[in-house]
Amino acid sequence: MHSSPLTIYSSSSKFPLYLLFLLSIILLSPWIGASENQFKLDGKVLELDESNLDAAISNFDYIFIEFYAMWCGHCKDLEPELDKAAPILARLKKPISVAKVDAIKYKKLAKKHEVDRYPTLKIFMHGVPTEYFGPRKADLLVKHVAKYIAPDVALLSSNSAIRDFIEEAGTNFPIFIGFGLNEAMIANLAVKYKTKAWFSVAKDFSDDIMTIYDFDKVPALAAIYPVYDEHSTFYGPFEDKFLEDYIKQSLLPLILHISEESLKSLKDDRRKILLTFIRDEADKKSKGFLEVLKASASANRDLIFGYVGVKQSEDFAESFEVNMETQLPKMIVWDGGDAEEYYTVNGSETIDGTDMGTQVSRFLEGYREGNVIQKRIVRLTLMKFITSQLGMIALLLVVVVPLSSLILSMFKKEPWTVGTRDKANAGRISSVKPVPETRGLRQATSVKED
Repeated sequence: MHSSPLTIYSSSSKFPLYLLFLLSIILLSPWIGASENQFKLDGKVLELDESNLDAAISNFDYIFIEFYAMWCGHCKDLEPELDKAAPILARLKKPISVAKVDAIKYKKLAKKHEVDRYPTLKIFMHGVPTEYFGPRKADLLVKHVAKYIAPDVALLSSNSAIRDFIEEAGTNFPIFIGFGLNEAMIANLAVKYKTKAWFSVAKDFSDDIMTIYDFDKVPALAAIYPVYDEHSTFYGPFEDKFLEDYIKQSLLPLILHISEESLKSLKDDRRKILLTFIRDEADKKSKGFLEVLKASASANRDLIFGYVGVKQSEDFAESFEVNMETQLPKMIVWDGGDAEEYYTVNGSETIDGTDMGTQVSRFLEGYREGNVIQKRIVRLTLMKFITSQLGMIALLLVVVVPLSSLILSMFKKEPWTVGTRDKANAGRISSVKPVPETRGLRQATSVKED
């Protein structure tokens, strides 16, 4: 009996289709394996480009990416730090991959990811980017980047859990622990300030914990800043405004060393800075005065108490008409950042060696009463600019180099042609103009390098 053509066709067609399926798997497997190997989490810094950046972001739950420029000095400094950090970040409980992209070569990628300075650093968490502004030394970078993927609020259920949490948090960030506090009360603020502090709530704890962390009732929110050996306690009210004010104030130590980095950290803080100039940050007498300042800072958290050593930051100090000949310590009130105005208090801006606490209190009273003199930050004079390092370089470029070229040209053997001297000199005539001061702590530049 003959089979129908339809039956023969149906049964025979299954065989080639099966072979085709197997053949597809065999042919595709090298590419699948290559893709997996390309994004292997081996602790090395990946070099990404237009062909694989999106795939890498999709492949890793967490990936830290540097967008760099070959000519950027800061990028070159960062390269060995990323090489050190990458294997450590890869070994975390929630591993973080590290990669880099040449933003000059791949301009479309730079534009897509809003790269406007070099390096631009971003961490992608489940594909969502967050820009990173933290430290760049490997050890600190690891601690700060790991903070991004930590839980918003840790739940602590015993004395040992509290101790373990504080130990694991380290010393670089302030730590907030809500004792007997509902998690929901701090959840939103914990998300908002996640990259700046650790947040937790403790439900079960003993009287020993209350003694250690210096609170006598609940609910209470304790703020601990291990690196400065500081702690404080907030008992309410726990409405958002009051709670956020306390958290924002506690993100900083009682007295803050003013530097370029610390000024950057204050860009979102609207408080004024009570800035104290001391002679030498390493001097024992100056350190003693800083302890006096701490007591006043604790009672006046609506101000940021900052200090800077004149010996360590002479140019910055001179902006406020302070130098080593000034009677020190000297106190002013400043808005910080790019603010050009600052205030002194009539008769109370300098502090002598007797009863310094009372003198600080008198300064604060005078400021709050409005007994102040408004002043403006001093710009460099032309002579100061010329004698400064930057001025010397400018002088060399504008005057010395052209003059040297002119002298050398006089010894050339070829004869002058008519009008040669006039044309040559016309291009060399220049004038030296004073330029805005580039003080170390207030330096601005048009070069997109960060």
